Amino acid sequence: MKDLLDLETGAMLRVYKPYTWTSFDVTKKIQRLVLRKLSRLPKPKDGIKRKVKVGHAGTLDPLATGLLIVCIGKETKNIDQYMGMPKTYTGSFYLGAFRASFDKETEITETFSIDAIKEEEIYAAAKQLTGALSQIPPLFSAIQKDGKRAYEMARAGVEMELPPRNVMVHSFEITAIELPLIYFKITCSKGTYIRSLARDFGKILNNGAYLDSLCRTEIGNFSLNEAFTLDELAETFGEDLSRRQKK
Repeated sequence: MKDLLDLETGAMLRVYKPYTWTSFDVTKKIQRLVLRKLSRLPKPKDGIKRKVKVGHAGTLDPLATGLLIVCIGKETKNIDQYMGMPKTYTGSFYLGAFRASFDKETEITETFSIDAIKEEEIYAAAKQLTGALSQIPPLFSAIQKDGKRAYEMARAGVEMELPPRNVMVHSFEITAIELPLIYFKITCSKGTYIRSLARDFGKILNNGAYLDSLCRTEIGNFSLNEAFTLDELAETFGEDLSRRQKK
């Protein structure tokens, strides 16, 4: 394996983001692992304290899991390149209910009957949400509005509107229907919110829907199968896993 601490050229890691962790949690954890590793190396002759940049290329929501690209050192200059790559997700929509966050972060506020919904209508809804779309992001998102994060304002009960953005859904495959759950595989462009697709999916069916589960499986040609868990990274950096560190 390439030296993950080669800060002269930098490093790109494919990392598995656990459920409930934020993407920021993961990058801070890796930064601490790197700094502890560097602290165990011989001190530089110039006496300058070692520093290291760590950043991720594309946020995953806390309730999502999957592939997160993390860049270390000089490789952080290429973050925009990784962020621009198409992304593939698998997961499920829950049909027949609505939540303000479009996922399980908030409580169900409305329920709907799904008895009359036919399978062909479900496949047609997926087709309608494929291609170039003008998508309104969720209010519970990290988008900045008037200098504040939208999710901060939404949690405070502030009413607001976010402008639509142009996104591309390259493919939207329904992989299984087990109502009220609908399983999918979606490949889309940077900036696409799968939670918004869940909301729009429900609207097309004159119903309610929210994102029940989500896993990012691919970023460009990089696969989740190649990803390190945080424990595996800790071992690579020489950590003693019997003395686990918190987030």
